Amino acid sequence: MIGLVIVLVTLFLAVFGPVIAPHNPEYALPGISLTAPSVDHWMGTDVSGMDILSRVISAPRIDLTIALVSSTIAFVVGVFLGVVSGYFSGNPGPGRYVSEGIMRGADILQAFPIFIFALALVGFRGPGIENVIAALAFLNIPYFLRVTRGSVLQVRERPFVEAARCAGNSEIRIAFRHVMPNALTPALANISPGIGFSILLTSALSFVGAGVPKPTAEWGSMISIGAPNMMTGQWWTAFFPGVALGLTVLGFALLGDGLRDLMDPVKKD
Repeated sequence: MIGLVIVLVTLFLAVFGPVIAPHNPEYALPGISLTAPSVDHWMGTDVSGMDILSRVISAPRIDLTIALVSSTIAFVVGVFLGVVSGYFSGNPGPGRYVSEGIMRGADILQAFPIFIFALALVGFRGPGIENVIAALAFLNIPYFLRVTRGSVLQVRERPFVEAARCAGNSEIRIAFRHVMPNALTPALANISPGIGFSILLTSALSFVGAGVPKPTAEWGSMISIGAPNMMTGQWWTAFFPGVALGLTVLGFALLGDGLRDLMDPVKKD
């Protein structure tokens, strides 16, 4: 429930954050650079004079959009490849070789450190929201692929699959009409933590200058801008964006655990 509350607040800010922000999140207010938290500026201002509160509550629109779009793409592609690689892995013929090819490709992708690989992909195409979405979707596909494949390997051995085969259904129809709907639970339960991971990775890319370009309100770039000022005592410049980022990722992780328990048909004492 705590995770659900955090996620709902994040969704609310993603929709209404820039509207309810007391100041323009990308506008530098003159003469108030590095102002400490006060009544006028609850979270202070950064080195450019931009209101940190306005930027913190506006950032979810960018971060959550990137995470949702990239996770949706990764989910759709990963589930499709997971069904193909799982259902046809033990069958003789071309399907088995396709399954092996998919898994070896996933092994190659996961052999590289995720952040370094994401940095290379974004660096190849240049910083920008579209390129970050493409990189995150590409990196998250193996995650959903393996989760779905493991579930498909269990579902395909159930009696109803053999009954569907005896009824004259083709292997493709059995895989996507009968097996896939019964193997989606693990992938669906992992969407929430996947979104949290995508938000964290987006912020990491922005922190090193390879993600969302400045001065767009984004938690990672805000932490990057404020980090040098923490050394000279202006702790608020990076502290509040960091807290917002940490709470959001924690909320999606907790929600994922709750969904996993809710969707698990096995009830534990």
